[in-house]
Amino acid sequence: MFFRLLQQWVLAPIVNYRLFHNFARQDFTGQFAGSLGGVIWLFITPIVNILIYSFVFNVVFRSPMPEEYGDTPFVVFLMMGYLPWFAFADAVGRASTLLLEKAPLITKVKFPVQIIPAVGTVVPYLVHGIALGLFLLYLAVTGHFTLMWLWLPVIFFLQFLFTMGLVAILSALCVFLRDIQQLVTLMLTSWFFLTPIIYPISLIPEDWRPLLLLNPMHNFVQMYRELILLDSFSMASFQIIVPAALLTYCFGGWIFMRIKHAFGDVL
Repeated sequence: MFFRLLQQWVLAPIVNYRLFHNFARQDFTGQFAGSLGGVIWLFITPIVNILIYSFVFNVVFRSPMPEEYGDTPFVVFLMMGYLPWFAFADAVGRASTLLLEKAPLITKVKFPVQIIPAVGTVVPYLVHGIALGLFLLYLAVTGHFTLMWLWLPVIFFLQFLFTMGLVAILSALCVFLRDIQQLVTLMLTSWFFLTPIIYPISLIPEDWRPLLLLNPMHNFVQMYRELILLDSFSMASFQIIVPAALLTYCFGGWIFMRIKHAFGDVL
């Protein structure tokens, strides 16, 4: 039973590619429908946030850069944590309303509902992946490219799987527990500040640093920064994110498939 449900979860976007593609295209274009700025907002929002955080922590609080990063500008250090987080937070933040928004379709049309969490994860990662790609292109042009960057697609894909597992769990549970919408907002806010994104890990007391190993997003951010800025590969972080991504993806898919038959009755 477990493996059969898991197989349906994994193969659904592939087997139903045309339906998945149509949903993803509608979701992507729908974000900019009626907007004068259109896709320009893809870049304005993260840039403005990064400039604000850079001013606060680089000018006002003057956060010290870790010694190992040398003369790396704080804004570069910040972006290598903030851009991957933005993709994660956008997908998870939308998870609680994914199925509720599709309620008329789910209750009237028979189709593989499991493609909805896939669409809800792919679109944010596509949107913010564009911004991340452009920033990496800038770093490459300015002479920061190394062969270690070849690991980036692997890390990005593992982060995508981790996110999709969470999206599946939250979207499914929110059908039955609407309070999850408020809990997700609180969870993301707390998670953001508990992850060394806008501050270096050196500001955390040494006795507390081992607790960061329990935070998968810290390990993802750490790997991005080390691969791109330090030309190094953290095996300790990699050994954490691989099982975290695979287990979350599989468990989230299993939970979703186990309870999806009840969606139509509740929605």
